[in-house]
Amino acid sequence: MTTQVRSSSHPRLASHVRLTFDRMRGRHLLLAPESVSILNPTGAAILELCDGRRTVAEIVAALRDRYHRVAGDDVTHFLARLAARRYVEVGDD
Repeated sequence: MTTQVRSSSHPRLASHVRLTFDRMRGRHLLLAPESVSILNPTGAAILELCDGRRTVAEIVAALRDRYHRVAGDDVTHFLARLAARRYVEVGDD
């Protein structure tokens, strides 16, 4: 089953997942039971904005304030992949 992520979706990290910064590696990590994912700076920036209140469209707008180029489809695809792995929960209003 594929999780639909739309521009109106409200993504947030699942309760069993934590975003952290590893000072030794100098990288952001996504920690889940029996799993560690190393994130690039853009992936970490996306997940830092996933608070369950912001929509995907608002997250994309915030990222466009920080970065030169942000493709909304790339953000949506990234979140859909994480939702499929149950790292991100997606609420729709």
